[in-house]
Amino acid sequence: MADHTDDSAHAHTHGHDSSPGGGGHAGHGGHSHGAGRTMPSTEGKDAITFWEELYQQTPQIWSGRPNKVLADVAAELQPGTALDLGSGEGGDSLWLAERGWQVTAIDISPTALQRSAAEAERRGLPADRIRWQQADLTDWQPTGEYDLVSACFLHSPVGFPREDVLRRAASAVAPGGSLLVVGHLSFPSSAAVPEEERPYLPTPDELLALLALPESEWQVEVSEVRWRRQTGPDGEVELDDAVLLVTRR
Repeated sequence: MADHTDDSAHAHTHGHDSSPGGGGHAGHGGHSHGAGRTMPSTEGKDAITFWEELYQQTPQIWSGRPNKVLADVAAELQPGTALDLGSGEGGDSLWLAERGWQVTAIDISPTALQRSAAEAERRGLPADRIRWQQADLTDWQPTGEYDLVSACFLHSPVGFPREDVLRRAASAVAPGGSLLVVGHLSFPSSAAVPEEERPYLPTPDELLALLALPESEWQVEVSEVRWRRQTGPDGEVELDDAVLLVTRR
């Protein structure tokens, strides 16, 4: 799903995302798209088929840089355990691991995960620093708790229960840990989904209400709209992103 980057991710966007559908089922984002890439059709395809077809078009889809919002947030935190949902080609996970985090990275695309693992090896990261896990987040259930759970540009042009997944993501946050959600407030011009089929993209406050996190258990750190520049197929554009950061008490 995503990897993102900011140029500000697909999952990522992270400042990134120049994501195809917005980010990624598996979650994607990312600074830039690979040259020569075209968006696969979604007709008659399940999520894994769509994302595999996208990733197999070019050797690299995203820039490899972390999403700016994630980097800004994580820079203020003590490294611990992190969960990257829709990790794409690994830009965020690799950045976190290089700064001492123990990362679990989940994406729907085996191709994206293979690229991520190869890049981790190229950078000389210990093999046990990042656990690369292939899963469709539609069916995913958390099995542990993490100090940071990140879901950046977790969108997909193939049907995806985003709010349900984010509620499950919140349940994986350890006491004292943080949930970071970054999403589009509008679809990039390169989005694969026809306008009439695009899901509603909530503002940060609307997303917070949809997640229904008990106020007695969660502290809202950031709920705001941030803009970024992105270079895509139609040139440079300015996009608004919804940023939500909450901490479990």
